[in-house]
Amino acid sequence: MAAVPDSLPQVVAAVDEGRFAEAEEGIADLLARWETAGLQRRALEFERERMRRIRLDFSLDREGVLAQLRRQIPDLREAEFEAWDRAGLVEHMDIDGERRWFRRAVSNLFRLSPEAAARRAPPVRPFAEGPFERLHPHHAEVLAASAGGATSVAPRRLEVTQSIIVEPDAVPAGETVRAWIPYPRAIPGQQEGIRLVRTSPAGGRVAPESAPMRTVYLEATAQSGRPTEFSVTYELTVYARRVRVDPARVQAVDRKDPTLAPFLAERPPHVVFTPRLRAFSHQVVGNETNPYRIAQKLFAAVDRIPWAGAREYSTISNISDHALRAGHADCGQQTLLLITLLRLNGIPARWQSGWTYSDEDVGYDNMHDWGWMYLRPYGWLPMDVTTGQLESDDPALRWFYLGGLDAYRIAFNDDYARDFVPAKTHFRSETVDSQRGEVEWRGGNLYFDQWDYRFQWRMLPVGEGGRTGGDDLNTTAGERRGWTAGS
Repeated sequence: MAAVPDSLPQVVAAVDEGRFAEAEEGIADLLARWETAGLQRRALEFERERMRRIRLDFSLDREGVLAQLRRQIPDLREAEFEAWDRAGLVEHMDIDGERRWFRRAVSNLFRLSPEAAARRAPPVRPFAEGPFERLHPHHAEVLAASAGGATSVAPRRLEVTQSIIVEPDAVPAGETVRAWIPYPRAIPGQQEGIRLVRTSPAGGRVAPESAPMRTVYLEATAQSGRPTEFSVTYELTVYARRVRVDPARVQAVDRKDPTLAPFLAERPPHVVFTPRLRAFSHQVVGNETNPYRIAQKLFAAVDRIPWAGAREYSTISNISDHALRAGHADCGQQTLLLITLLRLNGIPARWQSGWTYSDEDVGYDNMHDWGWMYLRPYGWLPMDVTTGQLESDDPALRWFYLGGLDAYRIAFNDDYARDFVPAKTHFRSETVDSQRGEVEWRGGNLYFDQWDYRFQWRMLPVGEGGRTGGDDLNTTAGERRGWTAGS
């Protein structure tokens, strides 16, 4: 039997390895010591919460995961399942000796294994895909509009209503419920003309422009048997971005530049130059010295990691290393991995995230994460490694998302894991990103299993000579639909 964890890093490792009973014993021992206080106490208490969240993510036993699989592969053979499971294609975690499977393991299996996907019985529904993940007329529109040197082009204006609906009786009647709903930052040349239309309840407090993770803060009183609802409506104009890069002009940055130093440094726990990442970087980059060519190589390498639905970020102790080790990743995991690799190679890189959308005739929207990198003499350039390389023989189109962005994304966050204004008292549900929102009351945080979210949007006229909007209202709701008001 392993020794009881005797420090916070040992507790974190025990949780990562599924040794929850040992982790709990270590947490109890450490919290009982008089010298354990402040931030360390809070970190230990969060490891308890992290174990609870992991159990929610890994909610399937063997019977449950097989039942899900047989709904799509009625003649599934046990040997097939065992082979996929041994290969790590059916994501699982052994918790105190009991194997548990990720709640999205079956859908991810069909993304990761062509063999498994081919075994599905018809009718087979295709996976949802954003319209700009493949070549689209908008990409050519952006290239044409930027041909003269403009870097902010093809604007789109839209109205958004984002809501949070707290489950009835999640908070005792009469108690104050506190909510934070993401709100866009004004970024010159990227998103401008932001106008708050209304909040519900009225009087929402908008965080200052300086907040790297911007929100609107709201309060409401819980009522017995009724959901508690919050919403924010706003308008903004979003621009596509495009910077043409001549690799021959790109130079290495001054690592001592104080304005760039924070974007070159490690930032535990998710941006760490681990031995695994160093080895991967050496394999990919080789002897290349040109910063842009290095960025291309790293971008392509991370792009090759297949997309799959991710665990909640708060359950992962080091996201960039996890993305490389797991062999699949979602947008935020790929972005943190690329940021870490770029910084490791002396290229400043930073985070950005928010929500993507489309024109009304498509009706697509989704949470999304991407980033920015700094190339001298061009400055900060956008990058979206999850959308990745487009299938085109034209390098300008193929590398569109390494130095460019479409006009169909709203940025809420220019950094990750930063405090809100006003700050939360209790643990965040999402410790890294901010897209769905956050909720708490004086008795504690409300996790995602206690409330739902809704994102509604419609296009508006941009202005003379610009695109006109329509009357269609597009809505994306969260997973907890049984009790959601208005669903």
